[in-house]
Amino acid sequence: MSDAIFALPKAMNEPVLQFAPGSPEKLALKKMLATLKNQPLEIPQVIGGKKILEGEKTAIRPPHEHQHILGYFYKGNASHVQAAIAAAAAAKPGWEAMPWQDRAAIFLKAADLLSGPYRSKMLAATMLGQSKNAYQAEIDAVAELCDFFRFNAEYMLDLYAQQPQSPALTWNRMEYRPLEGFVFAITPFNFTSIAGNLPCAPALMGNTTIWKPAETQIYSAGVIMEVLEEAGLPSGVVNLILVDGPVAGDIIFSHPDFAGLHFTGSTGVFQALWNTIARNIPKYKAYPRIVGETGGKDFILAHPSANVEALAVAMARGAFEYQGQKCSAASRAYIPKSIWPAVKKRAIELTQSMKMGSPEDFRNFINAVIDERAFDKISSYIVATRDSKDAEIIVGGKCDKSVGYFIEPTIIETSNPHFLTMEEEIFGPVLTVFAYDDADLEATIKLVDTTSPYALTGAIFAQGRDVINHLSNALRHSAGNFYINDKPTGAVVGQQPFGGARASGTNDKAGSLWNLVRWVSPRAMKENFNPPLDYTYPFMMEE
Repeated sequence: MSDAIFALPKAMNEPVLQFAPGSPEKLALKKMLATLKNQPLEIPQVIGGKKILEGEKTAIRPPHEHQHILGYFYKGNASHVQAAIAAAAAAKPGWEAMPWQDRAAIFLKAADLLSGPYRSKMLAATMLGQSKNAYQAEIDAVAELCDFFRFNAEYMLDLYAQQPQSPALTWNRMEYRPLEGFVFAITPFNFTSIAGNLPCAPALMGNTTIWKPAETQIYSAGVIMEVLEEAGLPSGVVNLILVDGPVAGDIIFSHPDFAGLHFTGSTGVFQALWNTIARNIPKYKAYPRIVGETGGKDFILAHPSANVEALAVAMARGAFEYQGQKCSAASRAYIPKSIWPAVKKRAIELTQSMKMGSPEDFRNFINAVIDERAFDKISSYIVATRDSKDAEIIVGGKCDKSVGYFIEPTIIETSNPHFLTMEEEIFGPVLTVFAYDDADLEATIKLVDTTSPYALTGAIFAQGRDVINHLSNALRHSAGNFYINDKPTGAVVGQQPFGGARASGTNDKAGSLWNLVRWVSPRAMKENFNPPLDYTYPFMMEE
């Protein structure tokens, strides 16, 4: 029983460590990288708190060194999905009844464990398993995941504080119940923080969840489960299943207790899941909540007044950090011809200076793409460009998968604003530039807004406030996260809630109160302190 209204520790963004030469964090991380590299791990499914090591044994390999084996996971089957549903149902009553401050305490402790004793292990697992350099892993797997846990707890309390008015002799209250049933979280490979947040945000609100990570993120997913267990998360609240998507979907999307989908992945998969859920509506106890963040074909639009150096750096960072494997990565750029020669020269210089190789060598800015399937897809666009008369590769373009799945950061210049690499999502280190006539700015704005079905992120570069205002208004619906004189990546929890609309998803803004609202079912309560004792009203009296 709680006889107090508790105030949470004020949420603050986790400081991002820099890993300077000789720093304690760099030494600790290098030691952990060596330890994990030479100590194969077995990653279990975790269902109802039980660690399950059974099924098809599958090797986990670093994308940058695909002959090495980091460890193994055991691929589950339909029986494990059914067991996870049963575990979520069994855990639900106790978890739902747990006071909010105790639920919050678990995730606040998880954040402190991540930022403290688990920091190096989480970073090393992400670097090795997903081929991220130390800085990209730091801002993702530690800083952002800590931010999700801490800020979500604060937003939960903000939501609970939203209460109705109460006139005399009445007390009106609103309680924010979890959904009836379980939430299914499907998470991608490219952000460890997303993988942790998607099952945990609904859990914070009192839901129990079933989590299916991408196979190429399982190595760091295992560390997340270790952290949650040590933080005191009860068994069955978050259940980790390692099964094929169709195996999980066939059972989960037909179950009457399916209450919600929290998804990050491809637009095609999300649309297919939405269709499946829609067909199954009669089977469910309630209408499921569907929350998804999907693809992007993110843009940079420059005005002739743009700062050339800032623009070139934004193009290089925005397109090539984490090999362009961000749904927010800059993929198409529209540069006025008056400044394009200078921008082109600088962008080529920056790209050529980027070292590529294993993330275990901290001098490398570019690492491997996630797997052979991604390598083949991305490289096919580069091959198509070489064979085209409408475009040319001005820097990069080499691909090699003999040791790891390495693709050079590549900039394409095209004379056709509808060239395939200007329109199709590539999800790799490829940026295509269209140089437009300065006089055609208005037509180019329309190109930016209509070329892609997506509306995730976008950036503009300009100096005059009148120009900035005009571009911002004209591109109002083109991006859910819009950047002015900055690259279109790097959203920070508590600063830029993330999500897009159109084909990019439901725009429910991960890391905000907007997202948490989707995982509750409010109940309005009215208590009458002086209930009427007669059914009649004054209007019924005679004149």
